[in-house]
Amino acid sequence: MTSASIPRRTPDAPTPLATILTKHIRAWGPITFAKYMDACLYDPQFGYYTRAEQFPRRDYFTSVDASPIFGRLLARQFQEMWVQLGRPAEFLLVELGAGSGSLAAQVLDFIAESFPEFYSALQYVAAERSAARRAAAAACASLAKHVAAKHFAMARDLPAQIPCGCIFSNEFFDALPVHRLVHEGHELRELYVGLGSNGLCEQFGPLSTPALAEYLTEQGIALQQGQLAEVNREACAWVADIGARLDRGFTLTIDYGHKAEELYDHCHMRGTLLAYEKHRASENFLQAPGEQDLTAHVNFTALERHGSLAGLQRTGFTSQSNFLLGLARYSDFADLQSSGMSESQQTRARLLFKTLIYPEGMGETFQVLIQHKGIDQPHLSGLDPL
Repeated sequence: MTSASIPRRTPDAPTPLATILTKHIRAWGPITFAKYMDACLYDPQFGYYTRAEQFPRRDYFTSVDASPIFGRLLARQFQEMWVQLGRPAEFLLVELGAGSGSLAAQVLDFIAESFPEFYSALQYVAAERSAARRAAAAACASLAKHVAAKHFAMARDLPAQIPCGCIFSNEFFDALPVHRLVHEGHELRELYVGLGSNGLCEQFGPLSTPALAEYLTEQGIALQQGQLAEVNREACAWVADIGARLDRGFTLTIDYGHKAEELYDHCHMRGTLLAYEKHRASENFLQAPGEQDLTAHVNFTALERHGSLAGLQRTGFTSQSNFLLGLARYSDFADLQSSGMSESQQTRARLLFKTLIYPEGMGETFQVLIQHKGIDQPHLSGLDPL
């Protein structure tokens, strides 16, 4: 392998995970960036998302943080899905990457208050691989009543089978490990993490698997000379697994990303991968393993394609702005406020809603993909054209 022209290095005081990775690479050789990213985010002891001491510090801001309106509108969409499925006696709602349960509390509180019949049929499963986050959810007072009513449970993994329901995620796929490729000369090469004179550094080498080139070919993607790009094979595996587990119902994916033709165009010559530390974005991906977030934009074309191979049909694809406005309009915007709100609280609620839908912010950056299985031509308000 040859070293990249601009190696990325850790600081003089390496993180504990950097020390572990250095020993591994010294013994076994360079690792793919996907393997490096997986360790950085999900190492059981030192991963960014899994280590206990990470809480409550975070280097990112989500729609859930912006306003409880987000959870209320999602709850309305889930209730409509339940109705479209014929009001089944049991409806399994599974959240991927549920964290400490903040979104679950928003959704369940609103359903319990506004849709008691749906609530009686609902079983909410929050799937979260981090033991620390599952423990935080177990201690969440706002979820306690739903646990007691047997309408909420935390789990490390997805249920083995989902007879009827919805599997959804909000900013889950962007945090899955990605391979990094470059079009160099007349071939594709892969970026690995190896060792240089000053610690961890980037190195180019042959593709670790032919499946990486196949990923691009099957979607009609041709990288330009010198273009860096991410390939998220794990996202494809996830959506295929979801399709296999779901017998009848929906999947709902909210994340930032693009269709393939835009994600791999000339505007993304360096890819979309970013590191976040102390609320600052950088491309210093090797600087602090385990202590910074790593994230890449989602390829919605790949999610849709691999979902279809697993029996999931496209229901619709739209921006978060259109999705939330469609749901708000469905309730005549009543969900934007709660009973008993003062005038100033109502004004604040409207401003928070604008944060979720502004094109310059989350509204157009985030996309929504809904897929269905075992139901013919469903109609959902979140997909209604404005």
